[in-house]
Amino acid sequence: MTTKQIKQVPAIGSAQVAARPKAPRHDLVALWAGIAMSLFFTALIWWLGPGLEPVRATLLPDSGASWYYWKLPTATWDSRLSAWGFYLLHQLAIWGLIYAAQRTKGGSATPTGTARYTTGLHWFNYAALGVNALFGFVHLAQTHIWYDGLAQDVSIWSSQWSVIIMLVLIVLMENQRRGLFFGYKAPLPKRATQFVRHYHGYIFAWAIIYTYWYHPTETTNGHLLGFFYTFLLMVQGSLFFTRAHLNRWWTVSLEVLVLIHGVVVAMNQPSNMWPMFGFGFAGVLVLTQMHGLGLARQVRLGLLALYIGGALAVYYERGLDKLYQISFIPVTYYVSVLVIAFVVGGLAWLYDRLRNGRMSQPPPIAR
Repeated sequence: MTTKQIKQVPAIGSAQVAARPKAPRHDLVALWAGIAMSLFFTALIWWLGPGLEPVRATLLPDSGASWYYWKLPTATWDSRLSAWGFYLLHQLAIWGLIYAAQRTKGGSATPTGTARYTTGLHWFNYAALGVNALFGFVHLAQTHIWYDGLAQDVSIWSSQWSVIIMLVLIVLMENQRRGLFFGYKAPLPKRATQFVRHYHGYIFAWAIIYTYWYHPTETTNGHLLGFFYTFLLMVQGSLFFTRAHLNRWWTVSLEVLVLIHGVVVAMNQPSNMWPMFGFGFAGVLVLTQMHGLGLARQVRLGLLALYIGGALAVYYERGLDKLYQISFIPVTYYVSVLVIAFVVGGLAWLYDRLRNGRMSQPPPIAR
């Protein structure tokens, strides 16, 4: 075959690959459908809110930061049984699906790889979306029949800290990708990161579902925004082992939404400490979260300048001597990251030493 004849032979690899249609992104369809469903369900809670007026008239007066206002003056056995019973069913169902997903061939979680994450939906994704939707309606009905959530028996701080722990663990897991401070990685124990990456699904599912069942489906601005945020987290938690679950813009949006929720709740409090929450969570954004988005250096510097300028402008009116308040939330984040990383890393190291020690001992002599 001459050179001219060779040039006339159609290319078989690249042209066919380029013409091949892309696989449909069923994971993104499910993500957008989940966001729409979250909006609908939040609107449904708001629409049914007037039906709770007779119960609201019986609630006890607010008595401080540690008091949760939205609970019956006296718990009844059926209100307690319904709240805890349905919560445990919801929790165990999602934990069971996470376990089944990790045991499924090709679905085992790995600390670093993402090859097993697909653009389609696995059977356990459909099941998780269905379970969360089902128990979303169950809790709405349970509130209108018995009202009480888990708040009757556990502290408000447990609900708040469950979400804080989830957000802190995200920062810990993402350290190897986006760093801890201005893109620089912190020297955290590798075993701690591996442990959290492997088991974070169980921890996050507990934080989200526990928080959902803690509150009755009330209709204050803080409740509605909190429920919408919780529903979005349930959608994210249902899409494990899909590419949508790893989308950096989506995951950072979920991290940053806590800023809006914190500000809205604080604005409705007598102390009106919204700048502490707003600039506190925004501080984590400019220090850590925005550095995993691939933004240009000029954009990151611009966001940092806006943050500093905004904080100075707000606290110039409120008093610059109170500017230290914006450090509370970032300090809580980073101290918690360090404590959890080294405690988990230390326990993992001890476990490895004990396990290796037992394995290295000679077998007993048969008698």
